[in-house]
Amino acid sequence: MRFLSAGESHGLAITGIIDDFPSGLKIDFNFINNELKRRQLGYGRGKRMNIESDKIEVISGIRYGVTIGSPISFLIFNKDWENWQKTMSLNEVNDVSFKKSSNNISDSASNLSSQRELPIYNPRPGHADFAGFIKYRFDDIRNVIERSSARETAARVAAGSFAKILLKNFGINIYSFVSQIGNAKLDLDIFKHKINEEIFKLAESSELRCPDIDTTNKMKNEIDNAIKNKDTLGGKFNIFVKGLPIGLGSYTQWDRRLDAKIAHAIMSIPAIKAIEIGNGVLSSSLSGTNFQDEIFYDKNKNKDNAFFRNTNNNGGIEGGMSNGEDLIITAYMKPIPTTMKGLKTVNLKTKDSELSIKERSDVCAVPAASIVGEAMIAIVLCDAMQDKFGRDNINEMIENYNSYKNYISNL
Repeated sequence: MRFLSAGESHGLAITGIIDDFPSGLKIDFNFINNELKRRQLGYGRGKRMNIESDKIEVISGIRYGVTIGSPISFLIFNKDWENWQKTMSLNEVNDVSFKKSSNNISDSASNLSSQRELPIYNPRPGHADFAGFIKYRFDDIRNVIERSSARETAARVAAGSFAKILLKNFGINIYSFVSQIGNAKLDLDIFKHKINEEIFKLAESSELRCPDIDTTNKMKNEIDNAIKNKDTLGGKFNIFVKGLPIGLGSYTQWDRRLDAKIAHAIMSIPAIKAIEIGNGVLSSSLSGTNFQDEIFYDKNKNKDNAFFRNTNNNGGIEGGMSNGEDLIITAYMKPIPTTMKGLKTVNLKTKDSELSIKERSDVCAVPAASIVGEAMIAIVLCDAMQDKFGRDNINEMIENYNSYKNYISNL
């Protein structure tokens, strides 16, 4: 499975192309749209979430609700486009009168239309503004803002939804929850031995995707304080994948290792600064006998795979391959660079000291990032399953998968 996206934050639409996706798979569009809705939820999101209500419009690759093996292309229209048609015009705009200042881009629709925008030169520290302006030899940071915006993750969630639909055919399910926002942290020890469906249901019912009510309220207080201080917050989220077979990925080449592909996918999400698989950070301080997950065998425990572990410090991956245990990932997100207070920066044209631009943004987007994280993991695992069991047709994949399960059960 390959995936490309295109489109700007305030352009007509975000678009995506999924290539090398198997034929014969029935697609639930309601499921995809619900995944897009999940990305938009969360306490601390920006005003744009009141404008957009993302829905997918597929324009190729599906016939009568079933994939046909050709590239799947789709659109997710930006409802705010009507207010940005002049600012984001594809054609040359000759009207050079200005309605926006370079330091404060208003949320008011009346100030977002009809006039050409004054070029922006004061980059936000921590954003793509500075390096992108220089790298692509621009004369306006707006050119960087529009594509580097996390708005493009809507396309990732849509593509990841297709991957999730495929994975469900093999009993593989992906879950996530938020475990930290600012200084408010979930005590993971209380869930240590019961990461199950009930925990994930609690997360889905939380405004911040946290399965504990007390911690959720503490997180909301952190966000409220950040809003009061015109600041932003980061945090961390955890992803769990259940039902993976043994042997996805490979140790034979560096670029085929499953953990490397997972790290690449998660680190590609805007504002993610670190990833951990299993108890990866803890591994540096433990001895081998205390960290490694010992292997046991009990035919009565699971007829399909009688091998099991009593611990999962490696997070379901050994030697670049899945080992049959749950895949456990933790991702760490930095505070969003766009603050209403502004940060010290330099005007790239005049070289004078200024405050960074105040673009419309979220105060905290960790819950949304967890949904994007699920999508990226789904894309990686879908591709790994196709590598192992076939790429062309879903029924062929299922036949090969069942044959592989029989091989393992008869070991």
